[in-house]
Amino acid sequence: MPTDLKPLHVLNRLGFGPRPGDIQRVTSLGIERYLREQLFPDQIPLPESLHVELHALDTLPLSPILLFRDYGPPAGSRKLNPDAAKAARTRSRIVIEQATQARLLRALESPRQLQEVMVDFWFNHFNVFAGKGLDRLWVGAYEEEAIRPYVLGHFRQLLGATAKHPAMLFYLDNWLNTAPGSSGAHGKFAGLNENYARELMELHTLGVDGGYTQQDVIALARIFTGWGLCIQGGGRGQCRRDSGTGTQGNAFFFDARRHDFDTKIFLGHTIEGTGITEGEKALDLLARSPTTARHVSAELAQYFVADHPPESLIRSLAERFLEADGDMRAVLDALFHSSEFWDQQNYASKFKTSYQYIVSAIRATGIRVSNFRPLVGTLQQLGMPLYGCLTPDGYKNTQDAWLNPDAMTRRLTFATALASGRLPLSEQLPTDQTEKRGLIEVTHEPPPVLSHVEPPYPFALTDALGKHLSSQTVAAVDAAPVALRAALLLGSPEFMKR
Repeated sequence: MPTDLKPLHVLNRLGFGPRPGDIQRVTSLGIERYLREQLFPDQIPLPESLHVELHALDTLPLSPILLFRDYGPPAGSRKLNPDAAKAARTRSRIVIEQATQARLLRALESPRQLQEVMVDFWFNHFNVFAGKGLDRLWVGAYEEEAIRPYVLGHFRQLLGATAKHPAMLFYLDNWLNTAPGSSGAHGKFAGLNENYARELMELHTLGVDGGYTQQDVIALARIFTGWGLCIQGGGRGQCRRDSGTGTQGNAFFFDARRHDFDTKIFLGHTIEGTGITEGEKALDLLARSPTTARHVSAELAQYFVADHPPESLIRSLAERFLEADGDMRAVLDALFHSSEFWDQQNYASKFKTSYQYIVSAIRATGIRVSNFRPLVGTLQQLGMPLYGCLTPDGYKNTQDAWLNPDAMTRRLTFATALASGRLPLSEQLPTDQTEKRGLIEVTHEPPPVLSHVEPPYPFALTDALGKHLSSQTVAAVDAAPVALRAALLLGSPEFMKR
Protein backbone atom coordinates (compact mmCIF):
# COMPACT_ATOMS: atom_id res chain seq x y z
CA MET A 1 0.00 0.00 0.00
CA PRO A 2 1.45 3.40 -0.93
CA THR A 3 2.58 5.44 2.06
CA ASP A 4 0.17 8.29 1.35
CA LEU A 5 -2.84 5.94 1.68
CA LYS A 6 -1.87 4.48 5.05
CA PRO A 7 -3.08 7.28 7.39
CA LEU A 8 -6.62 7.22 5.97
CA HIS A 9 -6.56 3.41 5.95
CA VAL A 10 -5.87 3.14 9.68
CA LEU A 11 -8.32 5.93 10.53
CA ASN A 12 -11.06 4.11 8.62
CA ARG A 13 -10.28 0.63 9.94
CA LEU A 14 -9.18 1.24 13.52
CA GLY A 15 -11.74 4.02 13.92
CA PHE A 16 -14.86 5.55 12.45
CA GLY A 17 -13.03 7.70 9.95
CA PRO A 18 -11.08 10.96 10.23
CA ARG A 19 -12.11 14.21 11.77
CA PRO A 20 -10.59 17.39 10.32
CA GLY A 21 -6.87 17.35 11.06
CA ASP A 22 -6.67 13.61 11.87
CA ILE A 23 -4.85 12.61 8.68
CA GLN A 24 -2.20 15.23 9.31
CA ARG A 25 -1.86 14.10 12.92
CA VAL A 26 -1.39 10.43 12.02
CA THR A 27 1.07 11.37 9.29
CA SER A 28 3.09 13.38 11.79
CA LEU A 29 2.80 10.80 14.55
CA GLY A 30 3.67 7.85 12.35
CA ILE A 31 1.61 4.74 11.66
CA GLU A 32 3.38 2.52 14.20
CA ARG A 33 2.97 4.97 17.07
CA TYR A 34 -0.69 5.48 16.19
CA LEU A 35 -1.27 1.72 16.27
CA ARG A 36 0.37 1.45 19.70
CA GLU A 37 -1.74 4.30 21.05
CA GLN A 38 -4.96 2.69 19.90
CA LEU A 39 -4.01 -0.75 21.25
CA PHE A 40 -3.42 0.82 24.70
CA PRO A 41 -6.32 3.29 24.91
CA ASP A 42 -6.00 4.00 28.64
CA GLN A 43 -2.92 6.06 27.78
CA ILE A 44 -5.01 8.39 25.60
CA PRO A 45 -6.68 11.16 27.65
CA LEU A 46 -10.35 11.78 26.99
CA PRO A 47 -11.58 15.33 26.33
CA GLU A 48 -13.02 17.00 29.40
CA SER A 49 -16.16 17.85 27.43
CA LEU A 50 -16.77 14.14 26.83
CA HIS A 51 -16.39 13.40 30.54
CA VAL A 52 -18.94 16.10 31.33
CA GLU A 53 -21.47 14.89 28.75
CA LEU A 54 -21.21 11.26 29.85
CA HIS A 55 -21.47 12.21 33.52
CA ALA A 56 -24.77 13.97 32.77
CA LEU A 57 -26.29 10.63 31.69
CA ASP A 58 -27.34 9.56 35.16
CA THR A 59 -28.67 6.09 34.27
CA LEU A 60 -25.37 5.04 32.65
CA PRO A 61 -23.56 3.87 35.83
CA LEU A 62 -26.59 2.17 37.40
CA SER A 63 -26.50 -1.56 38.07
CA PRO A 64 -29.17 -3.87 36.62
CA ILE A 65 -30.84 -4.15 40.04
CA LEU A 66 -31.05 -0.37 40.43
CA LEU A 67 -32.28 0.04 36.87
CA PHE A 68 -35.03 -2.48 37.55
CA ARG A 69 -35.94 -0.81 40.84
CA ASP A 70 -36.01 2.76 39.51
CA TYR A 71 -37.18 2.30 35.90
CA GLY A 72 -38.76 -1.15 35.72
CA PRO A 73 -42.44 -2.01 35.72
CA PRO A 74 -44.12 -0.80 38.90
CA ALA A 75 -45.24 -3.42 41.40
CA GLY A 76 -48.74 -4.51 40.47
CA SER A 77 -48.34 -2.92 37.03
CA ARG A 78 -51.07 -5.14 35.58
CA LYS A 79 -53.55 -3.17 37.66
CA LEU A 80 -52.36 0.29 36.57
CA ASN A 81 -54.76 2.55 34.74
CA PRO A 82 -53.80 3.38 31.11
CA ASP A 83 -52.35 6.80 31.95
CA ALA A 84 -50.15 5.43 34.73
CA ALA A 85 -48.98 2.55 32.51
CA LYS A 86 -48.09 5.01 29.73
CA ALA A 87 -46.17 7.21 32.17
CA ALA A 88 -44.20 4.18 33.37
CA ARG A 89 -43.29 3.21 29.80
CA THR A 90 -42.22 6.77 29.02
CA ARG A 91 -40.01 6.86 32.10
CA SER A 92 -38.36 3.56 31.20
CA ARG A 93 -37.42 4.92 27.74
CA ILE A 94 -34.94 7.26 29.40
CA VAL A 95 -32.59 4.34 30.00
CA ILE A 96 -32.29 3.22 26.38
CA GLU A 97 -32.13 6.84 25.17
CA GLN A 98 -29.17 7.56 27.44
CA ALA A 99 -27.41 4.32 26.49
CA THR A 100 -27.80 5.24 22.81
CA GLN A 101 -26.55 8.77 23.39
CA ALA A 102 -23.51 7.45 25.28
CA ARG A 103 -22.62 5.05 22.46
CA LEU A 104 -22.87 7.78 19.81
CA LEU A 105 -21.04 10.34 21.93
CA ARG A 106 -18.07 8.06 22.40
CA ALA A 107 -17.96 6.96 18.78
CA LEU A 108 -18.03 10.58 17.62
CA GLU A 109 -15.83 12.28 20.20
CA SER A 110 -13.50 9.75 21.81
CA PRO A 111 -9.89 9.68 20.57
CA ARG A 112 -9.84 6.03 21.69
CA GLN A 113 -11.29 5.01 18.37
CA LEU A 114 -10.18 1.37 18.31
CA GLN A 115 -11.88 0.84 21.66
CA GLU A 116 -15.14 2.18 20.22
CA VAL A 117 -14.80 0.06 17.08
CA MET A 118 -14.30 -3.03 19.24
CA VAL A 119 -17.37 -2.18 21.31
CA ASP A 120 -19.33 -2.21 18.04
CA PHE A 121 -17.68 -5.49 16.99
CA TRP A 122 -18.16 -7.37 20.28
CA PHE A 123 -21.69 -6.12 20.93
CA ASN A 124 -22.70 -7.58 17.57
CA HIS A 125 -20.83 -10.79 18.36
CA PHE A 126 -22.63 -11.12 21.71
CA ASN A 127 -25.81 -9.39 20.55
CA VAL A 128 -28.72 -8.63 22.88
CA PHE A 129 -32.01 -7.14 21.61
CA ALA A 130 -33.36 -4.18 23.58
CA GLY A 131 -36.91 -4.87 22.40
CA LYS A 132 -37.26 -8.02 24.46
CA GLY A 133 -38.89 -7.31 27.81
CA LEU A 134 -36.53 -6.19 30.56
CA ASP A 135 -33.62 -5.90 28.16
CA ARG A 136 -34.85 -2.40 27.32
CA LEU A 137 -33.51 -1.54 30.80
CA TRP A 138 -30.36 -3.63 30.69
CA VAL A 139 -28.67 -3.33 27.27
CA GLY A 140 -26.83 -0.16 28.30
CA ALA A 141 -25.59 -1.78 31.50
CA TYR A 142 -24.68 -4.86 29.46
CA GLU A 143 -22.44 -2.76 27.22
CA GLU A 144 -20.94 -0.90 30.18
CA GLU A 145 -20.33 -3.96 32.36
CA ALA A 146 -19.94 -7.00 30.10
CA ILE A 147 -18.58 -5.62 26.81
CA ARG A 148 -16.72 -2.33 27.17
CA PRO A 149 -14.23 -3.30 29.94
CA TYR A 150 -13.00 -6.39 28.04
CA VAL A 151 -12.89 -5.40 24.37
CA LEU A 152 -9.08 -5.56 24.29
CA GLY A 153 -8.72 -8.15 27.04
CA HIS A 154 -8.90 -11.93 27.02
CA PHE A 155 -11.74 -13.61 25.17
CA ARG A 156 -12.50 -15.75 28.22
CA GLN A 157 -13.26 -12.59 30.21
CA LEU A 158 -15.81 -11.49 27.61
CA LEU A 159 -17.35 -14.94 27.54
CA GLY A 160 -17.80 -15.06 31.30
CA ALA A 161 -19.06 -11.49 31.62
CA THR A 162 -21.71 -11.92 28.92
CA ALA A 163 -22.79 -15.35 30.22
CA LYS A 164 -23.59 -13.93 33.67
CA HIS A 165 -25.11 -10.64 32.67
CA PRO A 166 -28.88 -10.37 33.19
CA ALA A 167 -29.34 -8.90 29.70
CA MET A 168 -27.97 -12.08 28.10
CA LEU A 169 -29.63 -14.37 30.62
CA PHE A 170 -32.98 -12.78 29.81
CA TYR A 171 -32.50 -12.43 26.05
CA LEU A 172 -31.57 -16.06 25.43
CA ASP A 173 -33.85 -17.40 28.18
CA ASN A 174 -31.23 -19.07 30.35
CA TRP A 175 -32.80 -17.48 33.42
CA LEU A 176 -35.63 -20.01 32.88
CA ASN A 177 -33.29 -22.98 32.38
CA THR A 178 -34.19 -25.56 35.03
CA ALA A 179 -33.42 -29.24 35.64
CA PRO A 180 -36.72 -31.12 35.16
CA GLY A 181 -37.89 -32.65 38.42
CA SER A 182 -35.55 -30.53 40.55
CA SER A 183 -36.80 -29.05 43.81
CA GLY A 184 -36.81 -25.57 42.22
CA ALA A 185 -38.88 -26.56 39.19
CA HIS A 186 -42.21 -24.73 39.20
CA GLY A 187 -44.34 -22.64 36.87
CA LYS A 188 -42.26 -21.30 33.98
CA PHE A 189 -39.12 -22.69 35.61
CA ALA A 190 -40.20 -26.19 34.73
CA GLY A 191 -37.68 -27.60 32.30
CA LEU A 192 -34.55 -27.40 30.19
CA ASN A 193 -34.09 -24.38 27.91
CA GLU A 194 -31.46 -24.89 25.20
CA ASN A 195 -31.47 -21.39 23.66
CA TYR A 196 -28.36 -19.99 25.31
CA ALA A 197 -26.39 -23.24 25.09
CA ARG A 198 -27.01 -23.44 21.34
CA GLU A 199 -26.14 -19.80 20.58
CA LEU A 200 -23.12 -19.93 22.88
CA MET A 201 -21.59 -22.58 20.63
CA GLU A 202 -23.03 -21.55 17.25
CA LEU A 203 -22.40 -17.80 17.47
CA HIS A 204 -20.19 -16.93 20.43
CA THR A 205 -17.51 -19.63 20.24
CA LEU A 206 -17.27 -22.66 17.92
CA GLY A 207 -19.31 -21.41 14.97
CA VAL A 208 -22.13 -23.05 13.05
CA ASP A 209 -19.78 -25.72 11.66
CA GLY A 210 -17.95 -26.14 14.95
CA GLY A 211 -18.35 -29.90 15.18
CA TYR A 212 -20.73 -30.06 18.14
CA THR A 213 -23.83 -32.24 18.23
CA GLN A 214 -27.35 -31.92 19.58
CA GLN A 215 -26.22 -34.02 22.53
CA ASP A 216 -23.57 -31.37 23.26
CA VAL A 217 -26.29 -28.70 23.18
CA ILE A 218 -28.36 -30.66 25.69
CA ALA A 219 -25.34 -31.33 27.92
CA LEU A 220 -24.39 -27.65 27.90
CA ALA A 221 -27.96 -26.61 28.71
CA ARG A 222 -27.88 -29.02 31.68
CA ILE A 223 -24.56 -27.51 32.78
CA PHE A 224 -26.12 -24.04 32.80
CA THR A 225 -29.30 -24.97 34.69
CA GLY A 226 -29.83 -22.62 37.61
CA TRP A 227 -27.86 -19.74 36.05
CA GLY A 228 -30.50 -17.07 36.43
CA LEU A 229 -31.63 -13.78 37.92
CA CYS A 230 -32.41 -12.37 41.31
CA ILE A 231 -33.87 -8.88 41.27
CA GLN A 232 -35.42 -8.89 44.71
CA GLY A 233 -33.17 -5.92 45.50
CA GLY A 234 -35.84 -4.07 43.58
CA GLY A 235 -38.59 -5.52 45.75
CA ARG A 236 -39.42 -8.46 43.49
CA GLY A 237 -37.74 -11.56 42.13
CA GLN A 238 -37.81 -15.27 41.49
CA CYS A 239 -35.10 -16.42 43.89
CA ARG A 240 -34.19 -17.20 47.45
CA ARG A 241 -30.80 -15.89 48.52
CA ASP A 242 -30.30 -18.87 50.82
CA SER A 243 -30.55 -21.29 47.88
CA GLY A 244 -27.56 -20.18 45.83
CA THR A 245 -24.94 -17.55 45.07
CA GLY A 246 -25.20 -14.17 43.40
CA THR A 247 -23.19 -11.16 42.25
CA GLN A 248 -23.73 -7.91 44.13
CA GLY A 249 -25.67 -5.42 42.02
CA ASN A 250 -25.49 -7.46 38.82
CA ALA A 251 -28.64 -9.56 39.43
CA PHE A 252 -26.90 -12.78 38.34
CA PHE A 253 -27.92 -15.61 40.63
CA PHE A 254 -27.08 -19.30 40.66
CA ASP A 255 -30.05 -21.23 42.04
CA ALA A 256 -28.81 -24.60 43.26
CA ARG A 257 -32.41 -25.82 43.63
CA ARG A 258 -32.84 -25.67 39.83
CA HIS A 259 -29.49 -27.16 38.85
CA ASP A 260 -28.86 -30.58 37.36
CA PHE A 261 -26.15 -32.17 39.53
CA ASP A 262 -25.70 -35.29 37.41
CA THR A 263 -22.44 -35.91 35.52
CA LYS A 264 -22.39 -34.60 31.93
CA ILE A 265 -20.36 -35.44 28.81
CA PHE A 266 -19.66 -32.23 26.89
CA LEU A 267 -17.53 -32.15 23.73
CA GLY A 268 -16.00 -35.44 24.82
CA HIS A 269 -15.09 -34.15 28.30
CA THR A 270 -16.58 -35.48 31.53
CA ILE A 271 -17.89 -32.71 33.77
CA GLU A 272 -18.89 -33.76 37.28
CA GLY A 273 -22.04 -32.31 38.79
CA THR A 274 -20.51 -29.77 41.16
CA GLY A 275 -22.81 -26.78 40.62
CA ILE A 276 -21.86 -23.36 39.30
CA THR A 277 -18.24 -24.40 38.60
CA GLU A 278 -19.51 -26.68 35.82
CA GLY A 279 -20.44 -23.63 33.76
CA GLU A 280 -17.02 -22.09 34.35
CA LYS A 281 -15.33 -25.29 33.15
CA ALA A 282 -17.49 -25.34 30.02
CA LEU A 283 -16.61 -21.72 29.28
CA ASP A 284 -12.91 -22.56 29.74
CA LEU A 285 -13.19 -25.40 27.22
CA LEU A 286 -14.99 -23.25 24.69
CA ALA A 287 -12.70 -20.23 25.06
CA ARG A 288 -9.55 -22.31 24.53
CA SER A 289 -10.84 -24.43 21.66
CA PRO A 290 -8.91 -24.16 18.35
CA THR A 291 -12.31 -24.11 16.63
CA THR A 292 -13.28 -21.01 18.63
CA ALA A 293 -9.94 -19.41 17.78
CA ARG A 294 -10.64 -19.89 14.09
CA HIS A 295 -14.25 -18.68 14.28
CA VAL A 296 -13.37 -15.47 16.14
CA SER A 297 -10.32 -14.87 13.92
CA ALA A 298 -12.45 -15.19 10.79
CA GLU A 299 -14.90 -12.61 12.13
CA LEU A 300 -12.09 -10.20 13.00
CA ALA A 301 -10.51 -10.63 9.57
CA GLN A 302 -13.85 -9.99 7.90
CA TYR A 303 -14.48 -6.87 9.99
CA PHE A 304 -11.03 -5.31 9.57
CA VAL A 305 -9.75 -6.57 6.20
CA ALA A 306 -12.24 -7.90 3.64
CA ASP A 307 -15.70 -9.43 3.30
CA HIS A 308 -13.99 -12.63 2.16
CA PRO A 309 -10.70 -12.57 4.06
CA PRO A 310 -7.72 -14.64 2.92
CA GLU A 311 -7.38 -18.06 4.51
CA SER A 312 -3.73 -17.28 5.30
CA LEU A 313 -4.79 -14.40 7.55
CA ILE A 314 -7.46 -16.40 9.38
CA ARG A 315 -4.99 -19.20 10.02
CA SER A 316 -2.26 -16.90 11.37
CA LEU A 317 -4.70 -15.01 13.62
CA ALA A 318 -6.07 -18.28 15.02
CA GLU A 319 -2.53 -19.40 15.84
CA ARG A 320 -1.87 -16.11 17.64
CA PHE A 321 -5.20 -16.44 19.48
CA LEU A 322 -4.15 -19.83 20.89
CA GLU A 323 -0.58 -18.74 21.67
CA ALA A 324 -1.83 -15.69 23.58
CA ASP A 325 -4.65 -17.54 25.35
CA GLY A 326 -7.26 -15.37 23.65
CA ASP A 327 -5.56 -12.04 24.39
CA MET A 328 -7.38 -9.81 21.91
CA ARG A 329 -4.77 -7.06 22.04
CA ALA A 330 -2.17 -9.57 20.85
CA VAL A 331 -4.47 -10.89 18.11
CA LEU A 332 -5.27 -7.39 16.86
CA ASP A 333 -1.60 -6.42 16.96
CA ALA A 334 -0.88 -9.38 14.69
CA LEU A 335 -3.76 -8.40 12.40
CA PHE A 336 -2.64 -4.78 12.07
CA HIS A 337 0.91 -5.88 11.22
CA SER A 338 -0.16 -8.52 8.70
CA SER A 339 0.62 -8.23 5.01
CA GLU A 340 -3.07 -8.79 4.25
CA PHE A 341 -4.12 -5.74 6.26
CA TRP A 342 -1.72 -3.59 4.22
CA ASP A 343 -2.47 -5.16 0.84
CA GLN A 344 -3.60 -2.36 -1.48
CA GLN A 345 -6.43 -4.49 -2.87
CA ASN A 346 -8.03 -4.27 0.59
CA TYR A 347 -7.82 -0.48 0.72
CA ALA A 348 -11.33 1.06 0.79
CA SER A 349 -12.76 -2.40 0.11
CA LYS A 350 -15.20 -2.56 3.03
CA PHE A 351 -18.67 -1.06 2.51
CA LYS A 352 -19.71 0.88 5.60
CA THR A 353 -22.60 -0.34 7.69
CA SER A 354 -25.31 2.25 8.34
CA TYR A 355 -23.85 2.93 11.78
CA GLN A 356 -20.33 3.37 10.41
CA TYR A 357 -21.61 5.65 7.66
CA ILE A 358 -23.58 7.96 9.96
CA VAL A 359 -20.78 8.23 12.53
CA SER A 360 -18.08 8.76 9.90
CA ALA A 361 -20.12 11.48 8.17
CA ILE A 362 -20.52 13.47 11.38
CA ARG A 363 -16.84 13.00 12.22
CA ALA A 364 -15.78 14.16 8.75
CA THR A 365 -17.71 17.40 9.10
CA GLY A 366 -16.36 18.12 12.58
CA ILE A 367 -19.87 19.06 13.77
CA ARG A 368 -20.49 18.79 17.53
CA VAL A 369 -23.77 17.02 18.27
CA SER A 370 -25.96 17.84 21.26
CA ASN A 371 -29.27 16.54 19.90
CA PHE A 372 -28.93 12.88 18.93
CA ARG A 373 -32.53 12.22 17.93
CA PRO A 374 -32.01 12.83 14.19
CA LEU A 375 -29.13 10.33 14.17
CA VAL A 376 -31.16 7.77 16.09
CA GLY A 377 -34.07 8.21 13.69
CA THR A 378 -31.85 7.94 10.64
CA LEU A 379 -30.28 4.72 11.92
CA GLN A 380 -33.79 3.38 12.41
CA GLN A 381 -34.69 4.21 8.82
CA LEU A 382 -31.46 2.70 7.54
CA GLY A 383 -32.28 -0.60 9.22
CA MET A 384 -29.66 -0.44 11.96
CA PRO A 385 -31.12 0.98 15.17
CA LEU A 386 -28.68 0.76 18.05
CA TYR A 387 -29.48 -2.24 20.27
CA GLY A 388 -32.25 -3.08 17.82
CA CYS A 389 -31.05 -6.27 16.11
CA LEU A 390 -33.73 -8.87 16.80
CA THR A 391 -31.64 -11.98 16.10
CA PRO A 392 -28.70 -13.17 18.25
CA ASP A 393 -26.22 -13.12 15.35
CA GLY A 394 -26.11 -9.30 15.39
CA TYR A 395 -25.80 -6.92 12.45
CA LYS A 396 -23.76 -8.01 9.45
CA ASN A 397 -20.72 -6.00 8.34
CA THR A 398 -20.57 -7.09 4.70
CA GLN A 399 -21.55 -5.17 1.58
CA ASP A 400 -24.44 -7.43 0.56
CA ALA A 401 -26.24 -6.58 3.82
CA TRP A 402 -26.20 -2.80 3.30
CA LEU A 403 -25.88 -1.97 -0.40
CA ASN A 404 -29.33 -1.62 -1.96
CA PRO A 405 -31.23 1.17 -3.78
CA ASP A 406 -33.46 2.16 -0.86
CA ALA A 407 -30.53 2.39 1.55
CA MET A 408 -28.55 4.50 -0.93
CA THR A 409 -31.45 6.88 -1.39
CA ARG A 410 -31.74 7.33 2.36
CA ARG A 411 -28.00 7.80 2.78
CA LEU A 412 -27.97 10.49 0.10
CA THR A 413 -30.93 12.23 1.72
CA PHE A 414 -29.04 12.22 5.02
CA ALA A 415 -25.88 13.50 3.33
CA THR A 416 -27.82 16.36 1.72
CA ALA A 417 -29.50 17.35 5.00
CA LEU A 418 -26.22 17.18 6.91
CA ALA A 419 -24.24 19.09 4.30
CA SER A 420 -26.85 21.85 4.10
CA GLY A 421 -26.93 22.36 7.87
CA ARG A 422 -30.58 21.31 8.04
CA LEU A 423 -30.29 18.56 10.63
CA PRO A 424 -31.32 19.74 14.13
CA LEU A 425 -28.13 18.37 15.67
CA SER A 426 -27.71 21.26 18.09
CA GLU A 427 -31.39 21.84 18.82
CA GLN A 428 -33.38 19.69 21.25
CA LEU A 429 -36.93 19.57 19.92
CA PRO A 430 -39.90 18.64 22.09
CA THR A 431 -40.58 14.91 21.95
CA ASP A 432 -43.87 15.24 20.05
CA GLN A 433 -42.18 17.35 17.36
CA THR A 434 -39.11 15.15 17.25
CA GLU A 435 -41.20 12.10 16.46
CA LYS A 436 -42.57 13.95 13.42
CA ARG A 437 -39.61 16.06 12.35
CA GLY A 438 -36.47 14.54 13.87
CA LEU A 439 -36.24 11.69 11.36
CA ILE A 440 -34.87 12.19 7.88
CA GLU A 441 -37.66 11.42 5.47
CA VAL A 442 -37.02 10.58 1.82
CA THR A 443 -38.86 13.31 -0.04
CA HIS A 444 -38.54 15.52 -3.10
CA GLU A 445 -39.15 18.58 -0.96
CA PRO A 446 -36.20 20.27 0.80
CA PRO A 447 -36.20 19.54 4.53
CA PRO A 448 -37.22 22.41 6.82
CA VAL A 449 -34.46 24.46 8.41
CA LEU A 450 -34.47 23.21 11.99
CA SER A 451 -31.11 24.35 13.29
CA HIS A 452 -28.31 26.81 12.85
CA VAL A 453 -25.54 24.24 12.34
CA GLU A 454 -22.94 25.74 10.03
CA PRO A 455 -22.77 23.67 6.79
CA PRO A 456 -19.42 21.94 6.34
CA TYR A 457 -16.96 23.63 3.99
CA PRO A 458 -16.52 21.29 1.01
CA PHE A 459 -12.77 21.82 0.68
CA ALA A 460 -12.30 21.03 4.37
CA LEU A 461 -14.19 17.80 3.76
CA THR A 462 -11.89 16.94 0.88
CA ASP A 463 -8.96 17.38 3.24
CA ALA A 464 -10.58 15.21 5.91
CA LEU A 465 -11.19 12.47 3.35
CA GLY A 466 -7.57 12.38 2.34
CA LYS A 467 -8.01 13.83 -1.17
CA HIS A 468 -8.06 10.29 -2.58
CA LEU A 469 -11.08 10.70 -4.82
CA SER A 470 -11.73 9.24 -8.25
CA SER A 471 -11.62 11.48 -11.30
CA GLN A 472 -15.38 10.95 -11.75
CA THR A 473 -16.12 12.17 -8.21
CA VAL A 474 -13.78 15.15 -8.59
CA ALA A 475 -15.46 16.09 -11.88
CA ALA A 476 -18.96 15.80 -10.39
CA VAL A 477 -18.00 17.90 -7.36
CA ASP A 478 -16.29 20.58 -9.48
CA ALA A 479 -19.31 20.83 -11.78
CA ALA A 480 -21.82 21.17 -8.95
CA PRO A 481 -22.95 24.39 -7.27
CA VAL A 482 -20.89 25.16 -4.16
CA ALA A 483 -23.90 24.50 -1.92
CA LEU A 484 -24.11 20.88 -3.12
CA ARG A 485 -20.43 19.97 -3.10
CA ALA A 486 -20.25 18.81 0.52
CA ALA A 487 -23.32 16.62 -0.02
CA LEU A 488 -21.72 15.06 -3.10
CA LEU A 489 -18.57 14.28 -1.13
CA LEU A 490 -20.52 12.68 1.74
CA GLY A 491 -22.59 10.73 -0.77
CA SER A 492 -19.70 9.72 -2.99
CA PRO A 493 -18.77 6.08 -3.67
CA GLU A 494 -15.44 6.70 -1.92
CA PHE A 495 -17.13 7.84 1.29
CA MET A 496 -19.43 4.82 1.34
CA LYS A 497 -16.37 2.62 1.86
CA ARG A 498 -13.68 2.37 4.44
